[in-house]
Amino acid sequence: MRETTKRKLFEATLRLSASRGLVGLTVDDIAAEAGVAKGTVYYNFGSKDGLVDALLRFGVDLLAGRLRAAGPDADPVAMIEAQVDTTLQFIAEYPGFSQIVVSELWRTPGRWHDTLALLRSELTEVVAAQLERLHEAERLPAGVDIATAAAGLFGTMLVVALDWQVFQPTRTRAEVLDSVMMLVRGLGGGS
Repeated sequence: MRETTKRKLFEATLRLSASRGLVGLTVDDIAAEAGVAKGTVYYNFGSKDGLVDALLRFGVDLLAGRLRAAGPDADPVAMIEAQVDTTLQFIAEYPGFSQIVVSELWRTPGRWHDTLALLRSELTEVVAAQLERLHEAERLPAGVDIATAAAGLFGTMLVVALDWQVFQPTRTRAEVLDSVMMLVRGLGGGS
């Protein structure tokens, strides 16, 4: 499949899911929105579920790559701040993707739970690496579980960013970033 066709299908799915959710979408809807034949979806992905699975993998790979490239700063708090800002920017760019992740990740059981569990693990590992650096620098309270803290920060980034997009769109990204970082610094990561 040509990369442009794949991107058109992903973007169409994101646009439609942002306003209607995934469950009610049909392959006909997605194909029409993307301007391709319905058979293109089936030929390349097998089903709507196959398309959504590929979309989730694509989005998480994109976000994880951006998080890893957020800047090789020596200070772990500055790196976490860069990762939070990168996540806010990503969610502003792809709000439909983030809505899918938030609505499907914690649904029990969800259609895409297995895929999302693997993808969640990939993203929280990126965040955990910076929290581990804070721990090594003795800038986290004793006994903090890094895996739980990484999941908490990842969840905070997603939910706060969506709250910003949906309920507080007049706030600037810098204001939202400052609010999240106030929480991070409250954990002992002071700057």
